[in-house]
Amino acid sequence: MRDVDSIRVGTRGSALAKTQTEWVVAHIQQQGIAVEIIEVSTRGDLRGDIPIRQIGSDGVFVRELELALQTGRIDAAVHSLKDLPTILTEGLSLAIIPERATPYDVLVGKTARTLATMPTGSCVGTSSVRREMLLRLERPDLVVKPIRGNVDTRLKNLDAGSCDAIMLAGAGLNRLGLGGRITEILAPPRFWPAVGQGALVIQVRTDDDVTKSKLQFLNHATTHLEIMAERTCLASLAGGCLVPIGALATHTGQELTLGACILEERDGSIRKIEVTLSTSASLAQGLSSEQKATNLGRMVAARLIEEGALEMLASMRAAEGKQALSG
Repeated sequence: MRDVDSIRVGTRGSALAKTQTEWVVAHIQQQGIAVEIIEVSTRGDLRGDIPIRQIGSDGVFVRELELALQTGRIDAAVHSLKDLPTILTEGLSLAIIPERATPYDVLVGKTARTLATMPTGSCVGTSSVRREMLLRLERPDLVVKPIRGNVDTRLKNLDAGSCDAIMLAGAGLNRLGLGGRITEILAPPRFWPAVGQGALVIQVRTDDDVTKSKLQFLNHATTHLEIMAERTCLASLAGGCLVPIGALATHTGQELTLGACILEERDGSIRKIEVTLSTSASLAQGLSSEQKATNLGRMVAARLIEEGALEMLASMRAAEGKQALSG
């Protein structure tokens, strides 16, 4: 019988996932709570040979962990927040969001250190449609190569000469102690990160008040508000974690700022629309911080819709449907 004073924490098996989980576990243990780590394989881990979009819908790195939570195999699951689908799984809660690491994409260059100094025809590897579109928008003369695999595998392939550079999330490299490999930070407004990038989330069952209470000390209120704004914007656009939408919220003093972009490829060219708005206590009297965050997310989404976001999304989904039928 399991010790009622312990917590079973689920994690994916990749080096980055385990490093992130071990960070969470170390903080839990410092509170005098016993922890058991349980490794769970996901579809995204098992099919590292094909692009993520060919595996299925979003959630390819989380569904099996969520099932382990639902069936009581584990009490909490640690995820990279950007992997979480927009629509939350019934009965599960994104209860705890620790302080965010760097949210930015980064370049790891081999033959050149920055995008600006890369010769025409250089090859850049990425697994993200969003990153690919932003890259092609800035440097249409570069060649984009799809890559999969964990961070170590991608770096080994880069070192072996498969590409001239690769694009990754900076937080993952830093958490693995590989921040020294970063040659350029790619920040807005040039490169908008994925929604929730750089943040972790500890997911628990909605009715498990005991586990939520034990882990509440890890929640970072400011990060939680930023993530609420970003995810509300994404949900308002009916976008998933595989859709080429970027967003970043920042909270300074009483003001929360949210910028977001959506990208579309049509007839060989990339179109981007972006919106940045801010709110402050003086503009929203009587509302809670959470309400301000969600309102801001809806406001930015509404402005993107005014600029044509829904038409762009519909066009992308239609193109994907045709591709699936022809495949």
